[in-house]
Amino acid sequence: MKRRMRISILTVAVLIAAIAWPQLRPVTRAQEEGVQTIEMTAKKYDFDPSTVHMKAGTKLILKITATDRAHGFGISTVADGAPKGTAPGLVLSSPPEKECYRLEKGQQVTVEIEAKTPGTYKFKCCVHCGMGHGRMKGELVVDPT
Repeated sequence: MKRRMRISILTVAVLIAAIAWPQLRPVTRAQEEGVQTIEMTAKKYDFDPSTVHMKAGTKLILKITATDRAHGFGISTVADGAPKGTAPGLVLSSPPEKECYRLEKGQQVTVEIEAKTPGTYKFKCCVHCGMGHGRMKGELVVDPT
């Protein structure tokens, strides 16, 4: 009888621990600091996802991998439709050379972006990749907080 009771108590304790475990895990540093991470792929004439949303006042880490050949990632730091002379609404932690991050096939490139101002920011492939190169684009939408 005592043995059955111990097994029952142990079983209940294990079930409770299994249910509670996800809530007990510590919050990651990225979550604490309001950092969002998105994995993106670049392939002939397409970024996936092609539309990315984030909140103003937060940071975004894009991890971009070209899957079929070399591509590029260029993003405007001024919101689409903003008047000339407007201050950049995006801050890139390590700006690329010639406003283009080069994406070599199979290698992941990290782009860190801080959103200061709400708006829509266009991005595109900036390494010629074929006939449909001009269609390879997307947008980063910064929503108000």
